[in-house]
Amino acid sequence: MKKVLSIVLTVVMLTALLSGCGKTKDTETDTKTPSTVTKTPDDSKDPTPTEEAKIDISKPVTLTWYLHGSSVSDDKAVLEKANAYLKDKLNVTLKPIWGTWGDFNDNVVLSIGGGDDVDIYFTCSWTQNEYNSYARNGAWLRLDQEGNNLIEKYASDIWNLLPQVLKTGATIPGNDGLGVYALPGYKDSATQNCWDVNVTLLEKYGYTIDDIKKTDYYGFGDILKTVKEGEGEDFYPLNVEGMVLERMVNNSIIVAGDSGISNMLSYYMNPTDTAKEGSYGNKILSKFETPEYKKFVEKTREYYLAGYIDPKMAIRTQANDARVAAQDSGKYLLGTQSYALGYEDQASAQRGIEVQMVPVTPAYLDTAVSQGAMMAISAGCKNPERAAMFLNLLNTDPYLMTLLNYGIEGVHYDIVNGGEARLNKEARTSYTPWTNGMGNITLLPPLEGQGLDFWDTFKAYYGGCSEVPILGYCFNSTSVENQLAALANVALEYDLTLNTGAIDPATKLPEFIQKLKDNGIDQVVAEANTQLDNFLKEKNK
Repeated sequence: MKKVLSIVLTVVMLTALLSGCGKTKDTETDTKTPSTVTKTPDDSKDPTPTEEAKIDISKPVTLTWYLHGSSVSDDKAVLEKANAYLKDKLNVTLKPIWGTWGDFNDNVVLSIGGGDDVDIYFTCSWTQNEYNSYARNGAWLRLDQEGNNLIEKYASDIWNLLPQVLKTGATIPGNDGLGVYALPGYKDSATQNCWDVNVTLLEKYGYTIDDIKKTDYYGFGDILKTVKEGEGEDFYPLNVEGMVLERMVNNSIIVAGDSGISNMLSYYMNPTDTAKEGSYGNKILSKFETPEYKKFVEKTREYYLAGYIDPKMAIRTQANDARVAAQDSGKYLLGTQSYALGYEDQASAQRGIEVQMVPVTPAYLDTAVSQGAMMAISAGCKNPERAAMFLNLLNTDPYLMTLLNYGIEGVHYDIVNGGEARLNKEARTSYTPWTNGMGNITLLPPLEGQGLDFWDTFKAYYGGCSEVPILGYCFNSTSVENQLAALANVALEYDLTLNTGAIDPATKLPEFIQKLKDNGIDQVVAEANTQLDNFLKEKNK
């Protein structure tokens, strides 16, 4: 009965989510994606295109691949299988660097700055190696360069599968002109921030998911107090990622091209109809100066002092690891989550609890999410052709994608119900890559309980979400690079601790705002709005 109820709840939530989406242009996807049924090396169809077959791959090549968000301590068995397969297909040996949520930002910048021998880097709109700025400074190889179009020659299969919104987001002004500097991962192509709810614990204290749905951040106090008192002093019911929490509460969105260290600029969207203008219209603001931000940090400080937020969430070097550990152990009540359709099934299986997602807005298309997970070939890559071939194979071959994501069938997961994946939580404690950070997730077997038609539903859902009015806008910070660098350093002193309640906003927020003004925030905001005005004029012609 409990399983039946879980399925019913999933269907109800899916229906509610779908109701928030309306068909929009440029979001169609190719429905001819390869089957998600896991294939073995013996029976998988070779997806390498005719053009690749003409390339001399007699020379063995090792590709170093820097990933993000991983929890991998033992990859030996998986890599043995993957490299045997890649040896046969491309004469490639894969050498992954499993960057974690905690160490990626600092280490990847050191790696790029130090000229490390890395062929492929994870990049996106929100990491410290931010896609737009690193494309402009020459860190990434342009993939559609005239005369040497790596996409056309070696990666046309995956490019043709991508939704148009992801292709548009990948096309930016970089060091070698307007073009594509990284391949987008085919994952959720819309943004939807949700409350990640530990329903098992919620119901233990007599509450239901409706108690979360009918209130908001400012009304969670009584529920948090009850659960905190019941679970004890070392339990923190609010398991938050500070920057995501602020956006969830205030309906602000990342401005693509902003600093990857700290997003200081914000566009405020309409939370009920994301295709319409929000309360500030089509303007970009310094979010820290808004009344919405002041109200948010005051409530967060209250929750922090009550013991609802783990102090580690305010420490950059500890926050992500502590948050993931609380998630994995089910030791939380409410978390912050940038949602991907079906994630609650995966989370429930991994954590051993019932997880449900409560959205704070409908799903919407924006520029930042179109750049949400990408793979760039390093400008220093010695074998860019083979790197492009590998990315194409990875993103079109169900066997390889499933092996690298889920691990070995029969060890890390089992196929049940004619094609669904049942993850082995114990075996995967030493091998859990970040699924959405690797590539084309639509190649994976649906998780147990999602249904064999899950990916059809997934594509229909994301193909029907509405655009924010400034979709396609990306801030070019070239003219204010010095100010932006100084502002990022100022923000490092304040933003995370304010967003998690660790410092008193009564004194620290005015201090922070003044330092922002002293270091040029007004010039940056003015330049961003000038560019936005010009962008909208062109878009609306």
